[in-house]
Amino acid sequence: MVRSKAPSKKQQKKGIDFKKIKRKLGRKLPPPKNATNTEIKSKAIVLPEQSVATNKEGVAVSKKGLTLKELLQQTSHHNAKVRRDALMGIKDLVLKHPAELKLHRYAVIDKLRERISDDDKVVREALYQLFKCEIFPGCAEDNQGPFISLMMTYIFNAMTNLAIDIRLMAFKFFDLVVQFYPPCFSLYAEKILQSYEDILRKNQFYLEDKGKLKTTLSGLVRCLSLLPSKKPEAEKDTSGDGIIHAFEPDAPTENAGFSVVIKKLKELVLVLLNCFQDFIPLLNSMPQLDAQSFDCILSILKSIDISLRFFIYVTHDKRPESKALQETLDQTLLSPLSKKLLGVFPLYPKHNFSVKEDDRYFILNIVMTEIFLHLRDWICPSANVFEKFLEFIENALLGKICSSTRSGKATWEKHVPSLLPFIPKLASEVTTGWRSRLLEAFTLTFKDCNPESSLKLACLSTIEEMLIPGDMPYAEASDNVVLDYQTIWIRELPLLLTLLGDKHLSTSQDVLRLLLRLGQSACSNSFLFWEYENTQFALCEFYSTCQEGNIYSGPFMSLPKDSQELSICCLYYFSNLSMALLKSISSCCLCPKLEPFVFFRIIEVLHSAYKAGHIQIADYMSFFMTLLSRFKVFPENIYPVTEIDGKVSNRETLKSLTSLVCSYLSQMGDSSIVLQILENGILDLILLEPPLDNACAMLRVLIMLDSKPTRLSEHSIIALSNFLPRYLMEVALCIPEDDDYTWRYYLLPCFFLFDRSNKILKLVLNVIGSCLTDSSLSLPSHTYAKHASGSLSQINATVSLLRLMYKDVKVQKIISLFRTEIGSILQSIASLQSSEVTMTLEERHRFQFSFEQLKVIIGTPVG
Repeated sequence: MVRSKAPSKKQQKKGIDFKKIKRKLGRKLPPPKNATNTEIKSKAIVLPEQSVATNKEGVAVSKKGLTLKELLQQTSHHNAKVRRDALMGIKDLVLKHPAELKLHRYAVIDKLRERISDDDKVVREALYQLFKCEIFPGCAEDNQGPFISLMMTYIFNAMTNLAIDIRLMAFKFFDLVVQFYPPCFSLYAEKILQSYEDILRKNQFYLEDKGKLKTTLSGLVRCLSLLPSKKPEAEKDTSGDGIIHAFEPDAPTENAGFSVVIKKLKELVLVLLNCFQDFIPLLNSMPQLDAQSFDCILSILKSIDISLRFFIYVTHDKRPESKALQETLDQTLLSPLSKKLLGVFPLYPKHNFSVKEDDRYFILNIVMTEIFLHLRDWICPSANVFEKFLEFIENALLGKICSSTRSGKATWEKHVPSLLPFIPKLASEVTTGWRSRLLEAFTLTFKDCNPESSLKLACLSTIEEMLIPGDMPYAEASDNVVLDYQTIWIRELPLLLTLLGDKHLSTSQDVLRLLLRLGQSACSNSFLFWEYENTQFALCEFYSTCQEGNIYSGPFMSLPKDSQELSICCLYYFSNLSMALLKSISSCCLCPKLEPFVFFRIIEVLHSAYKAGHIQIADYMSFFMTLLSRFKVFPENIYPVTEIDGKVSNRETLKSLTSLVCSYLSQMGDSSIVLQILENGILDLILLEPPLDNACAMLRVLIMLDSKPTRLSEHSIIALSNFLPRYLMEVALCIPEDDDYTWRYYLLPCFFLFDRSNKILKLVLNVIGSCLTDSSLSLPSHTYAKHASGSLSQINATVSLLRLMYKDVKVQKIISLFRTEIGSILQSIASLQSSEVTMTLEERHRFQFSFEQLKVIIGTPVG
């Protein structure tokens, strides 16, 4: 049997105060259920300028509210974005507050120069643009020497930086400095040339990134362009450079001369030749010459060319180092230049080429030709090499190498001028055959190029060098080839001058300057003398033209004063001024647009030419009489003086001209002989009844040549007696009696004639009396139009005239001898006013008053 289990005892439950919870190791205990949450949550609120302590009212700040000091501090921030934003903020602040830059320019440059070697490319570029657009232009009016001294130390440090990008950017900064302050290159030439040499030796970068090389080489070209390349006319004072030295502690205190520069420059040229040689395989392998490669090669060639110009300058200078340079050039430079550079001439594409590529190769070959022409005297090239360059020069002048497109034409006109300075020397040294070919090509270039292009100016300069005696060995030679082309050039000049008109002022001025030099030199060369003489016939149209009886002003009128002065001076050197040219000049002088200063300058030069025997006396007198008789005075009314369309009256100009003509005529010799020459001509012009001012001018010339008693012929006396009454009465009508100065000016010539010949006065009084009684004899029609018509105007004119004549003491004595004639005139006036003339009561009263005064003055009773 199975033993049964004993009944289990039921355990009794005990009370539990706290329940124990088992926790796993490392678990954070949850907060109690009744715990209070003490966490505080908040959001930041950005309020610009919220602090009272940083109140910036009245202070110059950027768009973000930062001052210049704060922005400068941020340029040293470790974050590149903050540094860039700080530079942009400075630019914004300077644009809005330019005065801040002027006040703190030293502090700004001193702080910003630290960023030249910044690790971030964007920051460096932003700094470059800030200096280029704001800082340097803003300090342009100040002394820039101290600013440059502050920057150059950091620029040189950047040029030696291990990072190639920073080094290249340093050259870009220096190029910017040179643009705004060119003298800095001469202060640091040795360091700069050494730095360029070092960077160009590292050719691992420029074949891969030609854009960086292009920037560097363009800066080099700019620096080298500051070197002297020709002998100066006088030594220039360079004492101003000491201002820069004073702010640079380690700067040299005196100029060490060219010795160091020459040494560094020779080393640099050799490095440039290696760079050029490295590009040759690329040219052969590339399908076409890209823009960056072209710019790099062009800058290399230009740098070599400028360096050679400097070497030539030094060798022609009287410096100790010039002789040493000339001796070492053969050893160091000439052989590499001949082999590496001139040996590959001409450059041409190996593959299919475009029009643009054709023009690029043309430009490169032009610079290579310049280098050859500079070296020709040193390297003594073979005949084949020399002829190869001559053929290129001929084809370049004829435009056979450049494309025929518009861009090709522009390229041709831009780059061919650099070859023209070599033409005179080449033409004097080559064989006759090549001389003819070169001069023919040059002449076609001169004729075909655009008048406003630099090529036309270069041609004129070259022509001057080949025309003026003494400048060229063959200038006075009997070489028919040269003389034929010189004739073509001289005859082309006046035609070109007329063709240019007033549109191409600089070219016109160069043509006039060349003509003047030609005239000045013509006296020593018989060929030039006759050719210059012949140019005056073509020059007529330059001053004025006559078409179908109408006269038109030529280009002379529209040129500036300096060009007008050149053309006026040219007149003096014609040995025999033609009547045709004098006529053209007189028409030009009569143009109302011509300024008085130019007008009298023409007369002054022509008088000098007359005294030198270059103008015939008859032509000279005819020129003056033309001016006096045809000079148009405006306004026509003498009184009152008014302005027409804002123009001031030119009446004083005619008065000055009259005095000048009288003075010049009095210097010609015996006045009686001059009077015999001019008497009939003056009277013929007077009898044409010219305007009052012109008639007065010719009467003044007549009395200046006449004497007491008069030397006028009987015919002249009768002719004057018929003209003077109308002239006298017109003066009386036009000028008030109270204007003593004016009426005396116009009446004085007549008074002189009356004093010298009583017969003239008697005849004049008789004509005046006849005019009062005979209606067919009256004043000119144009005078009637301006004044009252009929007998009343004649009566008033006669009364006023007699009153004016009696105001002059001398005339009063003379006229008292003709009481019969005066009495007859008064009798006619009295009878006319009582019978025929219709007057208003006021007019009759005024007339009666004047008439009674006249009778009192004369003292003659009228019955």
